[in-house]
Amino acid sequence: MGRRKIEIKMVKDTNTRQVTFSKRRTGLFKKANELSILCGAEVAIVVFSPGNKPYSFGHPDVDSVAANFLEQEPKSNGPSSSSSSSSNDPNMERLNQQLADVMDQSREEAKKGEVLDEALKKYNKTKVEDLKEMHALAAELRSKIRAHVNEMEAMEAMLLIKEQPVEFPENHVAKRLRRKN
Repeated sequence: MGRRKIEIKMVKDTNTRQVTFSKRRTGLFKKANELSILCGAEVAIVVFSPGNKPYSFGHPDVDSVAANFLEQEPKSNGPSSSSSSSSNDPNMERLNQQLADVMDQSREEAKKGEVLDEALKKYNKTKVEDLKEMHALAAELRSKIRAHVNEMEAMEAMLLIKEQPVEFPENHVAKRLRRKN
């Protein structure tokens, strides 16, 4: 399915028209800025608001783009057109060099990123292994501590019994003596 065509109509309400103009103007200027950055193009836009107030955007600036536009010679299909294309060659060479430099920087940064990713993976793997080892040691220590606590409780109970001998009531002692005889 393709895009649907939307009928373009003028906004009738003046306040709504002004708001729509402001939003669309901002979007238009953003697109012009992107075009100038991505393509290295010189761009100039001049628009008038519904209240006849002028707004402009230009990269590098409106005046220089307008001056370049007004000073341009008309291009012909004859041999003289080669002189106008040769005047663009230094700009093209400069732009191509800038592009090559940026691509080189991008490759270098990608390599650095790969090295950092690899180091991070090794670091995380080591940390996970260290944490597992520490967890196992902690579990072992807990079990040893529990065993020692149990031993200490048993010893404490034995000491208490030794310090306070158990006294049986007389009828228990008498019954024991009778059984022996």
